[in-house]
Amino acid sequence: MMWAVWWVWMVAGFALGVLEVLAPGFIFLGFAIGAVATGFLVAIGVTGSLPLLLLIFAVLSFVAWVILKRAFGRADGQVKLWDRDVNDN
Repeated sequence: MMWAVWWVWMVAGFALGVLEVLAPGFIFLGFAIGAVATGFLVAIGVTGSLPLLLLIFAVLSFVAWVILKRAFGRADGQVKLWDRDVNDN
């Protein structure tokens, strides 16, 4: 029952965080936050079967992704306009 051990979720979350650094773009960050949050829940005593923990992980990952998208994402249709070059002084 590796899924019922809190540190397994934490290691998975940090591994996903490292993967996010290697492939940026908020692809894995929501999953990383969901895994770490699931690890905290398992650490404080929330236990269950694998399907229940995967459901908790999925819900927490989705919530983290929505929060990240609202905080850091651009609005639909918004285009980044560059009015200055990085070499201009």
